[in-house]
Amino acid sequence: MENKRRTFLKQLAGFTGLASTGLTSVTHAAGKAPVRVEDIRLSQKPNTVRLVFDIDKVVEHSIFTLHNPERVVLDLKHTRMPHGMVDRLPASSLIRGIRSGVRNGNDLRVVFDLSEKVTPRSFLLGPSGKAGNRLVLDLRRDAVASRSKAPRRKKHYRDVIIAIDAGHGGKDPGATGRHGTHEKTVTLQLAKRLERAINARRGMRAILIRKNDRFMRLRERIHKARDYQADMMISLHADSFPDPRARGSSIYALSVDGASSETARLLAEKENAADLLFGDVDLAENDKMVKQVLFDLSLTGTIESSLDIGGEILRQIKSVNRVHKKKVQQAGFAVLKAPNIPSVLLETAFISNPREEKKLRSASYQKKVAKAVTRGINRYFARKAPPGTWLSEKSAVHKVRHGESLSSIASRYGVETAALAARNALESSRLAPGQQLIIPVS
Repeated sequence: MENKRRTFLKQLAGFTGLASTGLTSVTHAAGKAPVRVEDIRLSQKPNTVRLVFDIDKVVEHSIFTLHNPERVVLDLKHTRMPHGMVDRLPASSLIRGIRSGVRNGNDLRVVFDLSEKVTPRSFLLGPSGKAGNRLVLDLRRDAVASRSKAPRRKKHYRDVIIAIDAGHGGKDPGATGRHGTHEKTVTLQLAKRLERAINARRGMRAILIRKNDRFMRLRERIHKARDYQADMMISLHADSFPDPRARGSSIYALSVDGASSETARLLAEKENAADLLFGDVDLAENDKMVKQVLFDLSLTGTIESSLDIGGEILRQIKSVNRVHKKKVQQAGFAVLKAPNIPSVLLETAFISNPREEKKLRSASYQKKVAKAVTRGINRYFARKAPPGTWLSEKSAVHKVRHGESLSSIASRYGVETAALAARNALESSRLAPGQQLIIPVS
């Protein structure tokens, strides 16, 4: 009777799948050719993570658990798996990491590093429809452990902090347009619109260096950005030139070796002269402190980050206004010499050009510039957010399939659509099959 039962179970494993009630599943003996793992799929429910191994034939396998730290080990007899396959699996709150390697020269071992205790269960499924042989591994959260565990404190992620510096102010009006528009006025208006646009995005927070019409020395602006522990600073200005036909927007970053163009050099001298005119200390490069600052900037890669951010903003500004310079320019701007804070200076338009002066006074144009700058900043920090910020974290990576929408993906992972868009710097809800989306933390 017992022999007949074993024969029946073996046949069942080969055709309809064998459920494993213990930690070992008995299967057909592997043939001479090794079993191949052709794909691995992961799906998750609130208390269970399911992994499906697509295999080319029935496999003999076993599973067992290890503790302190929590792990589940899956051994597959006479099996091979392509290198890096486990690395493509999406992240899971239950699985901290997955490792694989060859055991005993012929077998495959897969180790799941877990965040908590689980009850593992495995079973085999035979070919059905378009699906071939499959090994299913369920990792179910330990209900007893979950009930006895003290409630976890929700991890707090900070926002990326952007310091917005409205150029000039108070007794320093900056440039003045032909119709009497002061640079200090339009930069403050634009700074406040940019503050609102940035604060409307999840994961970013803006602070204003200058909130009203007051004079601030360049060193004071740098110190304020540092006091706020800003992750970047953007200084807003309106360009001017003797020829009223000059027009367009430009982005500048700090240079240690000299200006990237004659225009950049002259502009830096003009902006830096404001402090000298009103009695601030000289920020020339022979100042020992500034030399140390410039050394720190070069050492930490702050200038490279500034150029990267500036490039993202420049690409977005092109949709709003003609670009005066097609690349991020560099010069020795004193206001950009904040150590360890990537900084850029945006010349929004030429206030000396009557048409652009009219634009600068327009609320509509200011809003467009603010939105473009925000898009550029968001695109940069979606890629390179500082550790510990909401924009630097992810709970999973999702590959878009045909027919999926941004809202349906957000609903699947239990996140807000706006948060999903912000984490991926999306400006449209349109998605393309195969596109990868980072799923934000809740």
